[in-house]
Amino acid sequence: MAISIGDIVEVKYNSGKYIGEVLEDRGERYLVKVQAVVKHPMQGDLHNPGETEGVFFQERKALAHYEKMNVVKSAVKSFDGEVPDYQESLQEAVADIKQKLSQKDTAFNQQSLKQIEELEQHTYTKSYYR
Repeated sequence: MAISIGDIVEVKYNSGKYIGEVLEDRGERYLVKVQAVVKHPMQGDLHNPGETEGVFFQERKALAHYEKMNVVKSAVKSFDGEVPDYQESLQEAVADIKQKLSQKDTAFNQQSLKQIEELEQHTYTKSYYR
């Protein structure tokens, strides 16, 4: 099924997953506007997953509501269904990743969980949580 401008799609982007609207076809990529968060991005160094020593452990926020992303077409698929509320979808995505990180007690999971909780407290609570 071909994707067209205005379609609602699911997108994998920088270790997160989002639902958004296609705004432009840019040849090899689509410009997509974020409508909801499906999966919160992983924390840490994407090139050394699971590592905490000797790497830059990066904080990764979920893309903001209405933020635009330039996504390779292979990472975009059609979305069928009702688009969830951004704030509720962000809270669910954060709860999911926190639950997964809490299942196994590793240095990586502890540091990731700490960063997610700081994002919640300092960024998401102020802007997105009701």
